[in-house]
Amino acid sequence: MSDKAVAELLRSDLPLVTVEAAAGCGKTHQGAQFATDAASHLGVGRVLILTHTHAARSVFAQRTQTVSGSVAIRTIDSFLTEIASIYHRAIDLPADVGAWARANNQYDEVASRCRHLLEGSSLVAEAAAQRYPVILCDEHQDASADQHRAVMAVHKAGARLRVFGDPMQVIFGNNDTGVRATLGRWEDLKCSGASEKLLTPHRWSGSSELGAWILAARQALKDGGTVDLTGRLPKGLSVYFAENSAQIPHRSFSMTSAHRRPIDELRRRGGQLLVLTESNDRVGHLNAFFDRSMRIWEGHRRENLARLIACIRQSAGDVDAIVDGFLAFVAATAKGFTPSAHGNRLRTEVKERCSKVTRGVMPAHLQAVARLLIAEPDHCGVARALAYLVDVVERGETGFGEVELDLKSEIRDAIRLGQFPSVDAGFAEITRRRTFSHPQPPRRCLSTIHKSKGLECDNALILLCDRAAFSNTLYKRRLFYVGMSRAKKELALVLSRDDPSPLLKF
Repeated sequence: MSDKAVAELLRSDLPLVTVEAAAGCGKTHQGAQFATDAASHLGVGRVLILTHTHAARSVFAQRTQTVSGSVAIRTIDSFLTEIASIYHRAIDLPADVGAWARANNQYDEVASRCRHLLEGSSLVAEAAAQRYPVILCDEHQDASADQHRAVMAVHKAGARLRVFGDPMQVIFGNNDTGVRATLGRWEDLKCSGASEKLLTPHRWSGSSELGAWILAARQALKDGGTVDLTGRLPKGLSVYFAENSAQIPHRSFSMTSAHRRPIDELRRRGGQLLVLTESNDRVGHLNAFFDRSMRIWEGHRRENLARLIACIRQSAGDVDAIVDGFLAFVAATAKGFTPSAHGNRLRTEVKERCSKVTRGVMPAHLQAVARLLIAEPDHCGVARALAYLVDVVERGETGFGEVELDLKSEIRDAIRLGQFPSVDAGFAEITRRRTFSHPQPPRRCLSTIHKSKGLECDNALILLCDRAAFSNTLYKRRLFYVGMSRAKKELALVLSRDDPSPLLKF
């Protein structure tokens, strides 16, 4: 269907319209234009736009700013938390549902209880529908079953619903069972109202050959076929062959100089470059492979910080447990700070309460870190200890020359915790600031495909495209498609001959 026809369908009086579109085919543009028009004609209430990321929330805010007073833009988690807060007694939650969910990572539980509330109480669902008579769901394929049913309950209570999504971008279930469940909900949704597709690859307006090829590859993956790399490749697509020659491939990454040469040439070119791989472990391996010359894009979530905060919340005052949490966080966000060289000595200093005189630069610094944790076995002590460690590493002090700070944003956020009266207050404020600052990835960076979802870049490099990374499953087919659809101008794939992906024909 043409863009114009989809726009007209969205603006119809139909209660439910579902729009399926591949990456780069104008979902956000159509959604923002519809929301602006709908808000301009609303008599009562506001248009509600539900996203799954703060980055998407920011984009919609920019594109609907002319009617900002008549549009509410929420992540679906924050929308359901808002409802749960109003009716917290009825669903047996504390008054500050947001703080509870954030502290305990219980957004799924909030969604479940809120869904039951909306489905079981017509008055609550009708109140939400009156407040938001028009609801637009962005990237709805990422909604959980409870989130989906909660939105549908408000729709059934009277809200007009417009849903955008792409079933080929279902990558957060991490297995075929989750993918199948999501696909089933998507098909049911399309059968419940009007449904159309957006087909124009706007993202590749300057690279039409690449755009057409990516859409054809998407269809092949969706149909259970293979991506054809035989014959003439489209302008903008490059294919290289290489193998991971590391002695223990699942623990590191290496290549022969001949295999590595064209990849290094790609990396040395100017301009924007996003290097993508399938897992956090492989990101760490490639970070070392590229001699840490590329920043790691950590995405908008802070998993390691959340684990550190959970440890502090549970064990504040217990310095032995706090040092364990501290070392786990450093191990996850930096390289070279090893148990044998650093961690065991730090634990010993804490256990002995720094009672012995140290000799040598490195032991003295580790004792200083231990003193900070002993003095304040809470978020303040952890923040000060991290700040001290960062300073020592950046100055290249003896014994710390091999330490590399990889996830700098998470480390920086952990240090900021010390500015707040409690760990929960710090986490809430750091989360709020990230929500509104919407950081963007560096021009040249390394990341997982999961964390790149929603991004676009001029040039993308995916490695290694082997069977381990991209096997023949519903989930891995979608993961590969999401990765290759990030590139606007040039896409480079590094393939394996020894262990080829069954998704590729070459």
